[in-house]
Amino acid sequence: MKEDLSTLTDFSFNTISEKASLKQALEQLDKVLVKILFVMENDVFVAALTDGDVRRAILAGALLDTSISQIANYNPQYLEYDDANLAHKRLGKINALPVVDKERKILKVYIKGGSRQQNMYEKLSAPVVIMAGGLGTRLYPYTKILPKPLIPVADMPISERIIQSLKKVGCTEFHMIVNYKRNMIKAYFNDSDCDYNIHFWDEIRPLGTGGGLYLLRDCIKDMFILTNCDILILDDVTKIVNHHKKSGNMVTMVCSLKNFEIPYGVVNFSEGGEISSFEEKPQMSFFTNTGYYILEKDVFRYINQDEEIGMPDIIERMRKAGCKIGVYPISDNAWMDMGQFDSMESMELRLKENNLYL
Repeated sequence: MKEDLSTLTDFSFNTISEKASLKQALEQLDKVLVKILFVMENDVFVAALTDGDVRRAILAGALLDTSISQIANYNPQYLEYDDANLAHKRLGKINALPVVDKERKILKVYIKGGSRQQNMYEKLSAPVVIMAGGLGTRLYPYTKILPKPLIPVADMPISERIIQSLKKVGCTEFHMIVNYKRNMIKAYFNDSDCDYNIHFWDEIRPLGTGGGLYLLRDCIKDMFILTNCDILILDDVTKIVNHHKKSGNMVTMVCSLKNFEIPYGVVNFSEGGEISSFEEKPQMSFFTNTGYYILEKDVFRYINQDEEIGMPDIIERMRKAGCKIGVYPISDNAWMDMGQFDSMESMELRLKENNLYL
């Protein structure tokens, strides 16, 4: 039986200039439904660039200002005439196949599995651990009344949003490490009509963002997902897990591109006090830890009982012991952090704009 095809006639958002940078490509890929960009030069289709191409380039050490001409595929597949049957045959591992005219200008694009194929994830069965024991001091005074996992974002507690997003990709086993106002958290989920399994693990005293994992050492027997209780990852979790397995990592840290503008003019000067350069509100781009990880069960060997320790410190301990630690880069828009008041409002807006209300 042939897989359904759809056609994309307005593909302007999927086109990018050959002169664009890796950073620009990453940001644009985040905004399109089909994760492929058609590299154009004078309106002529010259190359293709997928999210996988961009990610591999970043992991290989390419700088964010690298030209995409250095990483794009200059031997892309395409059709020189409109033939749906041939499109079916060509659309194997690729998701999109353009139809071009004699001048190689794109006329239309065939999409495998429909224009929303990016939501048709393969199913996962990995257990999920949610670190939910913190005091939530950055959200005080909200957290004086509610524990952070129960603070609503668009009328749903953030922890419930995390669970629902992972349930969509097949996860059904959830573990929540709780401390502050833990009885309130348990009451919320016990009173809910859940179609998933959730287990609670009590921290008697605060053990940081990693120490509480020790409580699960006899429970989790395989690879698992670990997430903070105040973030949402909008990238395809199955791709992250598959990358983790393929790379042979002990730990895969999901890292998000962060664009930061320094709100002041920056002055550089020589030893004698002479100004050498001046930059008005310069911008910085870097990758930062999101608080989302894919972990192998061996991580428990590097955590001591009742040890107060952060997850980054555990990872550093593992790295020094020779464990393979990797990253999975995502765009700025694929990470939503509820950690502060202004970011809570931003999260609600982005959920609404992306039609992600659950």
